[in-house]
Amino acid sequence: MTVTHPIHIEVESHELRDERIDAAVRQLQQKSIDMAGLGILLVRHAAGRYTAALSPEVPFGVTYEAQL
Repeated sequence: MTVTHPIHIEVESHELRDERIDAAVRQLQQKSIDMAGLGILLVRHAAGRYTAALSPEVPFGVTYEAQL
């Protein structure tokens, strides 16, 4: 899957995870408005390791979650 503007997130606690993921998604929502046609893809790589990014394969205004 093609992505742009990736934000890598590494955390150790659930509280911090939610806070960092929410902040990353908010940043990407602003970028997606400027780059109409891109949605947000959130990928869990392992416990505490995530990447949030814009993807042309995700519809605008939508966030998909995936786990590797």
